[in-house]
Amino acid sequence: MKKIINSPNAPAPVGPYNQATKFGNMLFVSGQIGIDQASGKMKDANIEEETHQVMKNLEHILKEAGLNFENVLKCSCFVKDMRQYSRINTVYAEYFDENTAPARELVEVANLPKFVSVEISLIAAIY
Repeated sequence: MKKIINSPNAPAPVGPYNQATKFGNMLFVSGQIGIDQASGKMKDANIEEETHQVMKNLEHILKEAGLNFENVLKCSCFVKDMRQYSRINTVYAEYFDENTAPARELVEVANLPKFVSVEISLIAAIY
């Protein structure tokens, strides 16, 4: 059975979708951007701050589902500028143990919602 997961600590969706959907033992988390739920403003003074906020938003949604980053199987990262790769990667690595880091792709795209620099979605398993 499908169950919708929304965390009050992560920003509300900017379109007709939910933050996450649980199906069986899988959690599918929609792409998150660097909006700070408390202020409603983008955390984008630099790419590191923006990436940290994206990861915090993902963490809030995982927590709402009773999970954490250890449950993550796959991340999809979308960036506006591949030249930011190493800076994004440095922040991203802070949230995953190198021995249990999930599968991932990171691709450059022409644009993202609200013209942000980074968006990340993920798939996690409940075990």
